[in-house]
Amino acid sequence: MDTVIDELPLYWEGFTTTLALTLLSAVIALVVGTILGAFRVSPVPTLRWFGTAYVEIVRNTPLTLVFIFFVFVAPQLGWTPSDFFAPAVVALSTYTAAFVCEAVRSGINSVGLGQAEASRAIGLTFPQTLRLVVLPQAFRTVIPPLINIFIALTKNSSVAGGFFVAELFGVARQLTNAHPTDIIPVLIGIAAFYLIITIPAGILAGYVERKVAFAR
Repeated sequence: MDTVIDELPLYWEGFTTTLALTLLSAVIALVVGTILGAFRVSPVPTLRWFGTAYVEIVRNTPLTLVFIFFVFVAPQLGWTPSDFFAPAVVALSTYTAAFVCEAVRSGINSVGLGQAEASRAIGLTFPQTLRLVVLPQAFRTVIPPLINIFIALTKNSSVAGGFFVAELFGVARQLTNAHPTDIIPVLIGIAAFYLIITIPAGILAGYVERKVAFAR
């Protein structure tokens, strides 16, 4: 365990990078996924088609390929970020947004049809109905699955370690190469830092789920 203690600053750097990746990607994925979820239930066929195509293509594409596109292909198309952190955030956000979209869409579909009909009867447009009536109720339903998606996002962020981002997985690879005789303690330390993120998120998901169930 001396290796773990001596390398705590490196662990901390990997932990903060993983946390930043997760939080930034979660916020972007939530916004994009909510918009895509609205597209999926839109009365405009073009928007429905776009939302469906996005979800089916991205959800069925391996995350590694999404990273390869944004890290290696996108710069050839003119996007030249200063480091590898930004492409990692975009890749994780793009991938996770497809799953957020499906969660939001299921929440929208769980809202009674009479709510939308009543909204239209008083003169609200579709965007107003969605924003003021449907989405507030839908989000109460989908908060627990959304948290589970973001827990999965935390673990998916380890893919960034293979693309030059010094998050926890990248730190693990660096430390196992530097200390080949201490691989098990090094990996236990990495796992502990992941659990610092995922266990509180899981507890929060359970708490929210109980609160929502009680409110119903």
